[in-house]
Amino acid sequence: MPFEVVPCCLTAVLIPDRFQWQTAPGSTMTAWARVLGVLAGLLAASSTQRGPADPCYDEGGHPKRCIPDFVNAGFGREVRASSTCGSPPGQYCVPSGGGAGGGRGRRCFTCDASEPRRAHPPAFLTDLHNAHNLSCWRSGSLRQPTEPVTLTLSLHKTFQVTYVSLKFCSPRPDSLVILKSMDFGRTWRPWQFYSSQCRSVFNRTTDAPLTKRTEQEALCSGPDPLSGGLIAFSTLDGRPSAHDFDSSPVLQDWVTATDIRVLFSRAQALGPPAGPLHYAVADLQVGGRCRCNGHASRCLADEDGRLACDCRHHTAGPDCDRCKPFHYDRPWQRATARHANPCLACSCNLHARRCRFNMELYKLSGRKSGGVCLNCRHNTAGRHCHYCKEGFYRDLAKAITHRKACRACDCHPVGAAGKTCNQTTGQCPCKDGVTGITCNRCAKGYQQSRSPVAPCIRIPTASPRWVVKSTVEPIDCELYCKPVKGNLKINMKKYCKKDYAIQVNVLDMDTVNEWAKFTVTIISVYKSRDERIKRADQSLWINMKDLACKCPKIQISKKYLVMGNFDSMSERLGGLLADKNSLVIQWRDVWTRRLRKFQRKERKGKCGKA
Repeated sequence: MPFEVVPCCLTAVLIPDRFQWQTAPGSTMTAWARVLGVLAGLLAASSTQRGPADPCYDEGGHPKRCIPDFVNAGFGREVRASSTCGSPPGQYCVPSGGGAGGGRGRRCFTCDASEPRRAHPPAFLTDLHNAHNLSCWRSGSLRQPTEPVTLTLSLHKTFQVTYVSLKFCSPRPDSLVILKSMDFGRTWRPWQFYSSQCRSVFNRTTDAPLTKRTEQEALCSGPDPLSGGLIAFSTLDGRPSAHDFDSSPVLQDWVTATDIRVLFSRAQALGPPAGPLHYAVADLQVGGRCRCNGHASRCLADEDGRLACDCRHHTAGPDCDRCKPFHYDRPWQRATARHANPCLACSCNLHARRCRFNMELYKLSGRKSGGVCLNCRHNTAGRHCHYCKEGFYRDLAKAITHRKACRACDCHPVGAAGKTCNQTTGQCPCKDGVTGITCNRCAKGYQQSRSPVAPCIRIPTASPRWVVKSTVEPIDCELYCKPVKGNLKINMKKYCKKDYAIQVNVLDMDTVNEWAKFTVTIISVYKSRDERIKRADQSLWINMKDLACKCPKIQISKKYLVMGNFDSMSERLGGLLADKNSLVIQWRDVWTRRLRKFQRKERKGKCGKA
């Protein structure tokens, strides 16, 4: 962590939420301090008039890396102690000389948590430190020098810690460990060891050298005669990658902590006269910044005192460690001095509220875009909601971001071959002989029919040579044939009189002069005196006069039982022929069993007796 060099006579004293500049007694820098104070006031007034600028964006509104202020993260925080003098009431002793080095005599005092003047609670560790009026936490009397005592400080937030310092009121402990937790106290790992006997107490070498492979190793330091009653642990001191902190995820992880624990493992041995041993600490400071990964310039506290980053750059989370909803077009990244790496919104053309990230698409795009829109609205579809879904087409008169950019195809239910139209023109797929953008009219040279399968049929231009034109004029249907009404019954006698009995499915119809040509599929053959009748597509010819009088009555897309005879006309037409003497009845499944029974009787020669 870089430190700013200041003049010898001007020192910076860290107190909560601000820096206070003080001048040394007799210094000639007093006038400069006053000038600096005036300039600071003018700058503050100027910034108030312009309005506070967001440190996470430059003057042009472009995102840039921002970090919270450097603070004493432990100030005012609760510290949990495993042992405190006065709970229950007890006694502690200090050297009579009043110094940490000790004297020949000792003075002993009573501590009692129920009396404010005699209490030494852990709250004294993180209150406002005053070197002239020390307020000390004291542990209970130790039964033996190696009795462990712990102090635990919860930061209630992930911090990047630069240093941890302890100012002692008692002789500095012989051995202690500073530990950290990165998961709010669930697990702990050592940060630094202190001992006069590192090898025998902690099985570690004193001040071992560090390499890039061991940057996350906790070191053990021996006693420093110049430190007196102060221990100051720097998390980055001596770490090889400290000069390139932004590019070292190892060190970024190393300085991260949510909780800090100090374990006193061995007290300093005191000479006679003997007195009860204890630990006493006047101040515990934790210098660092809220960890916001370069996406926030401050941390805010909620009602419970828990801190959270005031995230920018479309990031979210207590540490700005993820992208906020709908900003998943590329992976989350930590901001650096060169790149702010803001989270990017998915491109959904205003038709979706949710999206997800797809790594494969991100790689295929050259690491530019990996967002996939979810639940596209306004009849749109696609990864970016950029085209119209099935059954709709693009209205080019409106922007793709418009709520009505996609219009319904509205294909005609009879004339169209499907519901999906061309995405650009809106043209529906039409059946043969049908035209129009929605397939709602017959094309030139076609006329409308009553068939839903072929709603438009070609207008005949010439008669085939083999078709014989009828010379019979239309007559009254009652005189020509009696229209079929209701269901007709079938029996063995009718079965035996016909040349064939088949089940057909009517597919299509065409007209050739006075003939209606039906295309049928023969589903089952129950009787046939001609080998040409087999299960396949066949033509069924019916004279238009018979069809007009509904003898027989037939419709497209329905199944029928057809019982008829062969004659010379059917041979000339090249297919089956049905007329007023044929039996054409809409199919019923119960007839299958009856017709199979008729088949068996015919084979036994019973048709001759019918």
